[in-house]
Amino acid sequence: MVSEGVLLMVVGMATVFAFLGLLVGLMHASAVFFAAYGDRLSEPEPEVRATAVPSGKEEEIAVVLAAVEAFRRGARRKA
Repeated sequence: MVSEGVLLMVVGMATVFAFLGLLVGLMHASAVFFAAYGDRLSEPEPEVRATAVPSGKEEEIAVVLAAVEAFRRGARRKA
């Protein structure tokens, strides 16, 4: 019964070793492939559009940001 357990352990470890060896080989092969052909597979960068903040909103945003910062500083002092 012990010999069957040892055999099962050896078969299992050999299977895991073979799988991991195959995985390392595939990862190496994919690294070589993408190093050689990666520039052909790149997607064009999306167009970035600048959005303007409506007039008068800048002051409101600044006030809200200042209030949040003051709240955070007050919460740090209490903790």
